[in-house]
Amino acid sequence: MTDILCIGSVLWDVIGRASSHMRVGSDVPGRITRLPGGVAMNIAMTLRRFGMTPTLLTAIGRDAEGDELVAEAKRMGMICDHIYRSDDLPTDVYMAVEAANGLIAAIADAHSLEAAGNKILRPLSNGALGSEIKPFEGFVALDGNLTVELLQGIASSALFAAADLRVAPASPGKAERLLTLLEHSSATIYVNLEEAGLLCQTEFASSADAARALINRGARRVLVTDGGKDASEATGLDVLTLTPPAVLVTRVTGAGDTFMAAHIVSEAQGMDRRAALERALRAAATYVSGENPR
Repeated sequence: MTDILCIGSVLWDVIGRASSHMRVGSDVPGRITRLPGGVAMNIAMTLRRFGMTPTLLTAIGRDAEGDELVAEAKRMGMICDHIYRSDDLPTDVYMAVEAANGLIAAIADAHSLEAAGNKILRPLSNGALGSEIKPFEGFVALDGNLTVELLQGIASSALFAAADLRVAPASPGKAERLLTLLEHSSATIYVNLEEAGLLCQTEFASSADAARALINRGARRVLVTDGGKDASEATGLDVLTLTPPAVLVTRVTGAGDTFMAAHIVSEAQGMDRRAALERALRAAATYVSGENPR
C-alpha cells in the first residue's frame, strides 16, 4: 500500500560540483555525478529514508537510461507499477553546476514529462489508484514540471477532491505555473523566497512577509524558505517562523525537495506545526551539509 503519491519529474541528475568559487566562463576541477533526481524523485527518496512508501506517477522512456532509473527506484523501495513508460519519448535529464558560491547554472530537460501530459494520471481514474466515484485519499506531492494545462486540470479535477495536496514548483522559472493551484481548498504550497516573489510579482525581505502575501492572495496554507536564514509557515490565522541550524553548505540541488518531504512525513506522523517545521529545517540543513537526513 502506498503512503503518498509523488507526481512529476523523475529523471537523471547530472551534477558538476567544484569546491572553488565560479563565475561565467570558469573552467575548474571538480566532481561530476549522475544520480536519480527530479522534484518528485527527490521527494520520494527522502520519504523512503523516513520510512514512508511512495508511489511514483511520472513519464520515463523505454530506453536504457529509463530501465536503469526504474530499477534504481524499485531498489530504493518505491512503487513503480503505475509509471507511464513511453516507446517514443526519451528519459528526461537535469544538468547543473554547483560551486562554493552556490548554484551557477542549471538546465532541466523535462520535455518527455510535459509531452506525456495527462497519461501519467491514468491510474487515478481507471481504478488502479482511484476513480471519479472513489478518488484517491491521502497525501499527494505534486511538482511544477507539469504543464500549465495539466495543472489547471488537476485544480478542478474530481480525481483530487479527497487528496491532501502538497505542491512545489520545480524551479523559479516554473513558479508561476502554480498560480492555478494557489487557491485550491486542500493545497499546501511550498516555495522559496524568490518563487514567492514571482507568484506575487514583487520582492520580499523575509519569508514571513512572503508567506503573509501568499495567504492574502488566496492560498490556504504556505511554507516559504529563505536558504539558511529562516522559513515561515502561514495559514489564514497566523505565521510561524523558525531559523534552520547553521551548517557548511556542500550541495544545494534537492534541498527544497528534502525540506518538503521531511515536513510531509512529520505531519503524517502527527507532529504539531512547530515540531514539523523544526524537523524539516533540520533535514534540509543535514542534506546541504552533505549527509542524508533520517
